[in-house]
Amino acid sequence: MKKVLISLAVAALAAPMFAQSAAPARVAVVDVNKVLMSSAPGKAAYERLKKMQDERIAKAQAMNDEIAKLDNDINTKKMSLSEDKLADMAKQLSDKKIAAQRFAQDADREVGEARDKTLLDLENKIKPVIDAVGKEMGLAAIFNKFESGLVYASDAIDITDTVIKKFSETPSASPAAAKKP
Repeated sequence: MKKVLISLAVAALAAPMFAQSAAPARVAVVDVNKVLMSSAPGKAAYERLKKMQDERIAKAQAMNDEIAKLDNDINTKKMSLSEDKLADMAKQLSDKKIAAQRFAQDADREVGEARDKTLLDLENKIKPVIDAVGKEMGLAAIFNKFESGLVYASDAIDITDTVIKKFSETPSASPAAAKKP
């Protein structure tokens, strides 16, 4: 009787194991950052953000050039100008410095918000591609290679290049369909 109970207990414990064997047991990793930087939609988004940032930098540089010119004018002409004119120029210099600081803060905020929105949009477009690749390959789990706490993963389970290829081919993620920030 004891042997029968033990046999039933072993069979009961083994039953879930056999039931799970039908489910996929393979895992993979994907480097989402590499997908963002190597895929066509990711490169297009990067170029848009870089252009936006470069425009802000150029405007800030022009403002700094104006400040430097005004500061130089004050220093070279301070002996020949009246106190009222010097005070007026000093106020202009102060106002321009404040405007440049505000512009720099606003530009940083705008670029940061655009970057965050663009990354969120790309991540929302990448997720279905990763899901599809996982289903096609019969995978049980896909981990984000560097943000999952993963310490080591064999290159054999890395599906990043497959995801990049599929993501670049996805019509909804193509550069032409991408929205400008």
